Amino acid sequence: MNTYAELASLCLLAARTETLKKLVFSRPVDGDITRATGALCRIGGKVMLQIETLHSDHKATHENLPLDRATEDALAARFTGFSQINLITAAGECELRRTKKGAELLLGADKLRRRLSDGTAQAVKIAGNNKEKKYILEGSEPFLIKLGVSDKNGRVYDKKQSKFRQINRFLELIRDTLQALPTGRIRILDLCCGKSYLSFAVYHYFANVLGREVSMTGVDLKPDVIDYCQGVADDLHFNGLEFLCGDVGAYKTEDLPDLVISLHACDTATDLVLERALAFSAKVILATPCCHHELNHTLNCPALNFIADHSMLRQKLCDAATDALRLKWLEAHGYEVAALELIDPDDTPKNIMLRALRRADAGTGTPAEQRALAEYEAARAFLLGTKRS
Repeated sequence: MNTYAELASLCLLAARTETLKKLVFSRPVDGDITRATGALCRIGGKVMLQIETLHSDHKATHENLPLDRATEDALAARFTGFSQINLITAAGECELRRTKKGAELLLGADKLRRRLSDGTAQAVKIAGNNKEKKYILEGSEPFLIKLGVSDKNGRVYDKKQSKFRQINRFLELIRDTLQALPTGRIRILDLCCGKSYLSFAVYHYFANVLGREVSMTGVDLKPDVIDYCQGVADDLHFNGLEFLCGDVGAYKTEDLPDLVISLHACDTATDLVLERALAFSAKVILATPCCHHELNHTLNCPALNFIADHSMLRQKLCDAATDALRLKWLEAHGYEVAALELIDPDDTPKNIMLRALRRADAGTGTPAEQRALAEYEAARAFLLGTKRS
């Protein structure tokens, strides 16, 4: 039995014992393919081996293979197209490696076969095609590896698990707004983009998962961060993604955005983001604020002193009031608004997402807009101890 057939046999053994965690194909021979991964999936009550192949044009193809001898032979043949394959199971790992001289090495195979055969390895949880949770991203996407979220085998680093969940949750919330966005070309802004985990994820989602034409710009004040992000985008051939250094509050563009996003813009920077998004008449705004300092410093409401006299409660009050004012202000300008939970508060306390969807009659001074504006002004005057004009 050659090394490819032996590894294929081990893969099927791990699959049949439901201990296969991940199969990673890397260093491809074919220039059209960048990498491929395999995992178990339950389809129609039957366990299958699902192979995802990522191509050089960033499109992904999927194939579901039954756990039979034909699949074992097909896997052995497929392995020849890669110079490195890693089999990761609950019982251990093994690696097939082809050297520059053409020698084929299979490392850890005997030990893994013994462990798989003794029946002591714990079965893994197998994702299904119905009600079971499935992330939009799996961890092996090249941009996640490039940004240090995942290792070269597509495993998300332990310290980056919360970031991985955060990115996936943001994409899920974007998916929920697709009906409010155009179906063809889409224009996106990430304002106060920072290191831009979100920029890369959102671009990948629209361009590579949905297959859309994307023009996306990330804007931030830090030149070193912008240079880094642009370099990553260039390396990944994300040709529709650019990064600009500048003041978000002064940013202008003739190519108006359909979607404006922002993750953890500090304090009043979130207000600048919302003002720009409103000025551009963005169809969808998704912003997750960071710290809330301004109202904490300017709160002047004796009626709320029973809360404000306690520093921890004062901060929570100001956090909630600031975001509620932001939503009411957007509502006054013709948006349907909501405050949503982005991620488990155990991962980060900064877990509130402000969502705004532009109404068809936005900005026309409807009774609903007038009422929302009056409520906004009354609430602001109450909190700041000022008289309404």
